[in-house]
Amino acid sequence: MSKHYDALETRHPAEREAALMAALPAQVAHAQKNSPAFTQTLAAMDASRINSRQALATLPVIRKYELLAQQQALRATDVFGGFAAIGFGKAMPRVFASPGTIYEPEGARPDYWRMARALYAAGFRSGELAHNCFSYHFTPAGSMMETGAHTIGCTVFPGGTGQTEQQVAAMAELKPAGYVGTPSFLKIIVEKAAEMGVALPSLKKAMVSGEAFPPSLRDWLAERGIAGYQCYATADLGLIAYETEAREGLVLDEGVIVEIVRPGTGDPVPEGEVGELVVTTLNPDYPLIRFGTGDLSAVLPGQCPTGRTNARIKGWMGRADQTTKVRGMFVHPGQVAEVVKRFPEIQRARLVVTGEMANDQMGLKVEATAVEGLAQKIGDAVRDITKLRAEVTLVAPGSLPNDGKVIEDARTYQ
Repeated sequence: MSKHYDALETRHPAEREAALMAALPAQVAHAQKNSPAFTQTLAAMDASRINSRQALATLPVIRKYELLAQQQALRATDVFGGFAAIGFGKAMPRVFASPGTIYEPEGARPDYWRMARALYAAGFRSGELAHNCFSYHFTPAGSMMETGAHTIGCTVFPGGTGQTEQQVAAMAELKPAGYVGTPSFLKIIVEKAAEMGVALPSLKKAMVSGEAFPPSLRDWLAERGIAGYQCYATADLGLIAYETEAREGLVLDEGVIVEIVRPGTGDPVPEGEVGELVVTTLNPDYPLIRFGTGDLSAVLPGQCPTGRTNARIKGWMGRADQTTKVRGMFVHPGQVAEVVKRFPEIQRARLVVTGEMANDQMGLKVEATAVEGLAQKIGDAVRDITKLRAEVTLVAPGSLPNDGKVIEDARTYQ
């Protein structure tokens, strides 16, 4: 039995890139025509010219707070804020709600969220029972995993959340091959089973998501005979990346185009540098173009040892929205990026806020070759853009941490 879900996973990287770039203009044109929000934001764009990553980078990034604001503004006429290309009816079997409230459509295509690929990589196979402990109400996680499991050929027990003793009893009697849900809830179930004196010998694998999956918990599960794998997905985009048995980062899904950009901007960063994940989905029903996830990650060099040839990311590395308040004024990464753009000498910059609340101090560390008067000019630009003073320090190129932070809040809170 193949360890790969399909031939797409092992095609030559150049073939994959050509296919993605060939599909991109049609997706942009589709969004312009069928998604009112993109009809407006991409009105001046010639879709046929958006056929490369360089061209894609010229389009605006749509961040989650902007999607939410648009949905809220159009609640009375379009709950999706003009981003969906389908409406209620047969084309949209379900609609979900995430905190905010942000509404997400689910289309009618099998494996709409593309989760089958991640489940397959975690070892789930046709003819098995999957015990699904993701929520089935409001948020789409339960449906995301169930539709993916059905596509593989699995039967699904919709366990949902809570009722730990009942979960243990169902697992003992139904004997599922694997668990799907958050890693912390799986730990709770396994501990409860031990407390009840109930063995769960059938449970050999798990697909977990929704929260951090530290190596310590992965090893804890392995000691109890459960091989846990994680995936990275969102309610807006579906699957973005998934873990393989190599456990060397997360392999990108075949149905998305992923960019890593400098936080607060739409500018791609060099490979290996930490930045915000921006995703363009090829989903025609909800055609999000350059959607900023707000999550930090970085591209890993090389290919997955399992033979999958798509790019890999390190996984979730924090949040890109580092907006903070200094002396009553909001300062956000986009303002730091604006300062950087004014000075070609600057390679990278990091704004550090220190002191105590109500006695804030800002310092801007800048990777740049020392030039007479440069620090003063940069300081003037900071004040012009943020309306706040900052002490500018020039540091050696490559000396700032590669952690995606543009603003570091190092204040003491008492």
